[in-house]
Amino acid sequence: MDINDERIRDAVERTEVLRAPRQALFTFGRTSIYYYLITEPAYADLIGGSIETVIREGRVLAEKPKIVTPHYLSGLEGFSTDARRYFDAIIENYGPHIPGLLYTYRNEPKELNIVSNDWKAVVDKLNAEIDRRGDPLAAIIKGSDELWDVSLVKFIFEMTQRSVGTNLGEMGSRGLLRMDTKGVPADARLRIEALFTQVSRGEIAPAVLKEELDRWDLYEDYEDRFLGIFRK
Repeated sequence: MDINDERIRDAVERTEVLRAPRQALFTFGRTSIYYYLITEPAYADLIGGSIETVIREGRVLAEKPKIVTPHYLSGLEGFSTDARRYFDAIIENYGPHIPGLLYTYRNEPKELNIVSNDWKAVVDKLNAEIDRRGDPLAAIIKGSDELWDVSLVKFIFEMTQRSVGTNLGEMGSRGLLRMDTKGVPADARLRIEALFTQVSRGEIAPAVLKEELDRWDLYEDYEDRFLGIFRK
């Protein structure tokens, strides 16, 4: 992968998933992954090493994957500029719709603690805690302290790669991959119908529906129905 920023490249190379979730991303609902991202303090090199370990905890929320076509863009929320640059590099290498599915993520950082333990001892304790509570969607990642959310993006991307085959298979079994004469997948038509229902109930603003119609170049197909929302 061609990443010009040496700092980002170094953070990616230093990232290691020590415990991956035991389940793939859900095909038909939101996935909530609890992560522990451990790093050695950024100041460790300045003082000749440290036995302290930084533990960042949080959740990554992966929305239900959408079937998309090339002009549809993916997004990230709650990540730094450096993390976004790394994500953009992934998109440039693999295409903006790997392979035909759009995954969107939101990072919700929770706690940051610095403990006086070697990182390997910390990992042992975290593994024991995860085993105790039996969480199949927990992860432990060892990464870069300065660019820790670049490490998190690498984990997310690898998780997506592992999940996409399962997700496509389950969608295909329900006929959601079929395209109509305009090249719009059945899944997208169902999403549009769901958005019309949500607008009618006052659950979302009409602008959200309009944005989805525009992304698929379908506004003209639904124009009368959309304008009818405002006549009620």
